[in-house]
Amino acid sequence: MPKLKTHRGAAKRFKVTGSGRIKRKKAKLRHMLTSKSKKLKRGLRKRSMVSDVDTPAVLTMLRKS
Repeated sequence: MPKLKTHRGAAKRFKVTGSGRIKRKKAKLRHMLTSKSKKLKRGLRKRSMVSDVDTPAVLTMLRKS
């Protein structure tokens, strides 16, 4: 049986922490930034965690049990 391939798009967007949780980047920081406040843009720079409901799907794409 051949090995299953990692979803390359997911591999570039998600990182698994040591405890097994998944880090992701926040959205809405690509364009139309002049209409957004400094406080909002500063908060969007921080990393966030994938929700517990979506974690199994992301782990499947990353091929980590």
